[in-house]
Amino acid sequence: MTEKTFKITAETGIHARPATVLVGMASRFDSDIHLEFKERKVDLKSIMGVMSLGIGQGAEIKVSAAGEDEQDAMKALQDLLHKEGLAK
Repeated sequence: MTEKTFKITAETGIHARPATVLVGMASRFDSDIHLEFKERKVDLKSIMGVMSLGIGQGAEIKVSAAGEDEQDAMKALQDLLHKEGLAK
């Protein structure tokens, strides 16, 4: 399993559009991918799960991936978070 912590820098946090983009990216991989915020852990392939967390600017989130393509999944998600200006 691989995991990484990110700090959300986007003013609007992770609202509907970025959540949809993240879920879309996570869904491309076979690994189990989770997003953790404030002691709550959800499947990153579930738009409802991600939206239920209410992640705002300044929040620290943890993304974890476990499976055969976990390294590729984590790299792709990290690149996406940076490219979209969501996190550092």
